[in-house]
Amino acid sequence: MKIGRLLLRLVAGGFFIGHGTQKLFGWFGGDGLSATSESFEQLGMAPGKAHASAAGVAEAGGGALLVAGLQTPLAAAGIIATMLTAIRTVHFKNGPWVTNGGYEYNALVIATMIALTELGPGPISLDAARGREHAGAGWALAALAAGCAGALGVHLASSARQPSQAPSSSSADRRAADSSAEPAPPVEQVTAAVA
Repeated sequence: MKIGRLLLRLVAGGFFIGHGTQKLFGWFGGDGLSATSESFEQLGMAPGKAHASAAGVAEAGGGALLVAGLQTPLAAAGIIATMLTAIRTVHFKNGPWVTNGGYEYNALVIATMIALTELGPGPISLDAARGREHAGAGWALAALAAGCAGALGVHLASSARQPSQAPSSSSADRRAADSSAEPAPPVEQVTAAVA
């Protein structure tokens, strides 16, 4: 399991560094913070820049911690929160299968984070070198609970920003004029920004 855990950390962590930096900086073919923020706004996650930044930091930071084998429960919690948010905002309505835009990938990542937290980062890790490896079922449940709390926080923050009543006709007319000036990005672009 020494090599298996290291490989799992490097692969999962490396890809999440990529996902996060796609959102934050446009690296690896990503859209960058501005376009990702707009996509998040369209999903009802306002303010889009704050949510896109938080998702990018959680993914890139969580990925970096996984690669290093440092604070695995914290890394897992951040990644779980982003995956639960992606399921809620984009994928759940499409059913389980990724071929239909579903949540299969996100569920697999969540299960991987829980398993890796329960097993611990392994002997080839910064936590092991420091003698502070946090592992076990309790840590795995704590990471899951923290991830759920993070996703709930995102949901509540987004809901609080939603208008509670219908906009006046003048602001609705302005929005209609604004939306006719710039076409909405395709669904694939919005989905890729969140996942």
